[in-house]
Amino acid sequence: MLPAESSLRLRMVCLTLFFGTLLLFARVVGHDFVNYDDPDYVTGNEHVQAGLDAATFRWAFTTGEASNWHPLTWISHTLDWTLFGRSPAGHHATSLLWHAAGAVLAFLALRRLTGAFWTSAFCAALWAWHPLRVESVAWIAERKDVLSGFGGWLALWAYAGYAARLREGKSAGWWYALAFIAFAVGLLCKPMLVTLPCVLLLLDFWPLRRFGPAPASGTGRSASTSPAWPRLLAEKGPFLMLSIASSAITYLVQQKGGSVSAALTLDARLANAVVAAARYLGKFFWPFDLAVLYPYPPSGRWSAAFVFGAVVLLAAISGLALWQGRRRPWLIVGWLWFLGMLVPVIGLVQVGLQSMADRYTYLPIVGVQLALLWTVREFAARPSLRPAMFAAAGAVLLGCALRTWDQLAVWKNSFTLFDHAVRVTDGSYLAYNNLGIWLLDEHRPDEAIAAYRESLAINPTYEEALNNLGHALAEKGQPREAVGYYRAALRTKPDLIEAHNNLGNALADLGQIDEAIQEYEFVLTRRPRHADALNNYGVALAMKGRTAEAVERITAALRLKPDDVSAHSNLGNVYAMTGRPDDAIREYRRALALRPDDARVCNNLGNVLAEKGDLAGAVDHYEQALRLEPANPEAHTNLGVALAKLGRRDEAIRHLRTALRQRPDYPQAQSLLQALTASPPDGK
Repeated sequence: MLPAESSLRLRMVCLTLFFGTLLLFARVVGHDFVNYDDPDYVTGNEHVQAGLDAATFRWAFTTGEASNWHPLTWISHTLDWTLFGRSPAGHHATSLLWHAAGAVLAFLALRRLTGAFWTSAFCAALWAWHPLRVESVAWIAERKDVLSGFGGWLALWAYAGYAARLREGKSAGWWYALAFIAFAVGLLCKPMLVTLPCVLLLLDFWPLRRFGPAPASGTGRSASTSPAWPRLLAEKGPFLMLSIASSAITYLVQQKGGSVSAALTLDARLANAVVAAARYLGKFFWPFDLAVLYPYPPSGRWSAAFVFGAVVLLAAISGLALWQGRRRPWLIVGWLWFLGMLVPVIGLVQVGLQSMADRYTYLPIVGVQLALLWTVREFAARPSLRPAMFAAAGAVLLGCALRTWDQLAVWKNSFTLFDHAVRVTDGSYLAYNNLGIWLLDEHRPDEAIAAYRESLAINPTYEEALNNLGHALAEKGQPREAVGYYRAALRTKPDLIEAHNNLGNALADLGQIDEAIQEYEFVLTRRPRHADALNNYGVALAMKGRTAEAVERITAALRLKPDDVSAHSNLGNVYAMTGRPDDAIREYRRALALRPDDARVCNNLGNVLAEKGDLAGAVDHYEQALRLEPANPEAHTNLGVALAKLGRRDEAIRHLRTALRQRPDYPQAQSLLQALTASPPDGK
């Protein structure tokens, strides 16, 4: 039992770590989702949005979506969607709470392992508040980091308890079981923890010093004088088996998902691994110019001088750690912790587009902190130095906090994130591409097109940018040009689902309905629950006169995406075509409830109301359409027709003339205007 003063001190440190972390990262709660991975994990994932039920649990444990197997992370996102829906604040708050809890658990685990109270507290605070943590906390799609990190810290805390119980000659089975369960839970959140069994062996060397003989149960005497390492290896056996299983599943899932790449040769990957390890150290000591993605050099290879410098640095640190291994064992333990935990993400197996990533330091960097801080602790052991050391520690934490607060602003939304990335990195074609996505969503197609062209100038065969450039051109009313880019994207990646769907849309705009239907059927054969393809397929079927099938497909799309404005509008159009005005009005009103500023839906609703004889209601909706989109000749003409029927001849003429100024060859406006101007006004 801790003395009352120590217990109070412990609680105060835990509260400071928890609430300090919440306050430091609080601005993230006001941030938006970003368009990089968040759609795959949350905003565009129909399984996550389906809610928690047996089918979701089964999907979470069997899917390899997003080229990862992390079922508990999927369940966490699903729970958040159930609670918070499309509001990003709740999703961000959840990640922040897990990170804050992880900060407390980091302190408790380090304290139990080493017995160094204040050094453990500082180490936990430095870890939790360092700018390199921003990516893991601020990026909703990286929920897996904070979840697996919490599982890793819990496993270390329980393992320290297990070792302490054995050292006292007491039963420790429950502590071992808790460590094993926490490890398993962490792996189910992210397979990054696969090297944790090796970390446990390092901790057996220091600070637990378990490489001596094991004590006999119930006594303080040694049970055996045989070497300890076979016993310690056997003890890690269940952990290692879980690691092997998780590694195998992850590799197969990533390979099937197309994330494993052979674009770089083995020697290039080895060179990048060495350079990345050195760069991580650099970012730890000088955390500036942090980016969401660090691209490989344009050639795919680092210069020989760069690689040589990294090798020399890593070799020097390794030599120092080995030389000081007996006198200062924390140096070799911390250094091997850092290098070992980086192995799954260092790029020996190339996964993704990045040469390195801030999020990959989430737990590995603790090894560097151990090596550094316990060395400082040794040299600062004299009481006379303690005030200066506390002042220095406070200054370091303040500096980290200020840099972290500043870095959090980068993650405000997709524009701030990728605009920053293109400014602090070279050759990031993905950053330009995602910047273009944001610009197009903000109805800035010309700027989006420029961003996509920048992406393609760096990587001319980047299929996502080719597809997105096509989409931007289609948005500008250039479907023929868009088709060329979609086909170029499909030459690079023939099974790119979104390119097939977009190609179908462009072909439909060009009147090539049969070809469009083929594209939608290709998508739905591979992804039957693709809501947008179902919606588009329904529209194409309606254009072929297959209205019953069209209603079926669009209704299926709405079951998957109930808030899809386009699908409600399209279903209203089909109902209007088939003489079901009441059903059409219902769908148009649903669309407008979701997006009141949709001029096209306002115009279409006006048409159906006019057909039902509700001319006053039709006029209201035509006028609303024109307030939203004044340069809409169709709405001007429809309003002119309705006003003429209401006897408001002068107003009708004015709107018809406006329609013809906007579109001189509009036959309906021409004929009605001629009829109205040829006959005298009523009463004259």
